[in-house]
Amino acid sequence: MRVHEIFRSLQGEGVLIGTPTVFIRTVGCNLDCSWCDTEYAREGGHELSVEQILAELEKEKTQFVCLTGGEPLMQKDAIKLMDKLVDKCYHVTLETNGSLPLEDVPCSENMLISMDIKCPSSGMEERMLMPNIELLSPADQLKFIVADMDDLMYAEEILKGYEVRSNIIFTPVGGMELEPVARFVLSRKINARVLPQLHKLIWGDRKGV
Repeated sequence: MRVHEIFRSLQGEGVLIGTPTVFIRTVGCNLDCSWCDTEYAREGGHELSVEQILAELEKEKTQFVCLTGGEPLMQKDAIKLMDKLVDKCYHVTLETNGSLPLEDVPCSENMLISMDIKCPSSGMEERMLMPNIELLSPADQLKFIVADMDDLMYAEEILKGYEVRSNIIFTPVGGMELEPVARFVLSRKINARVLPQLHKLIWGDRKGV
C-alpha cells in the first residue's frame, strides 16, 4: 500500500470524536473537491506492506485505527488490511469519499464506515455512488461537509430520498462555523449530529494531527 503518513491523534470527526486513534493516511484520490484539506496526500508517500503497517500499529498500543486518505479504497490491499485489523480486534474506521463500492468492506461490530456525500460546493456531487447509502449499518456514519445554504438543502434532499439507517453527521467546511448549520438542522427537524472538526479547533490546519 502507498502510505503518506501514520500518526497518533484524536479522532476529529463523527461519532468517535475525541477518541485517541492511530491514523493511516493513504496516497491518492479519485476526486478533486474544491475545499480539499489533504491535497498533500495526492502523491508522494512510501510503499508499505500490510505486515509492515501492522507492525507499526503494534508500537502505538491503541485499540482505535482510522484508514483515511486520499481515498483508501483506491489501494489494492485496503480490504486485506481492514480484514487483518478486525481479526486482531482493532476498532477500524474507514473514511471514504462515497464514490467507490463498499460491498467488500468487512462486516464486523469492530468496523465503522464513515462515508461522505459530496455536496455541490465540492464540485464532486455527480461522482457519488448513491447505492452505498443502503449498505451503511446503524453503527456507520453518513457525513455531509457543508459550505452554504445550497449544500444544506442538497443534504436535506438526499436524506428525504434515501432510507438512511446510519448516524448522520453535518460538519461545516473548515469545521468551525457551526451556528448556521445547527440552526438549519434544528429548524428542519433533521435527526443529525452537528459536529466540528475537533483536530482543527485544537491544532489548526496542520499535518499529522
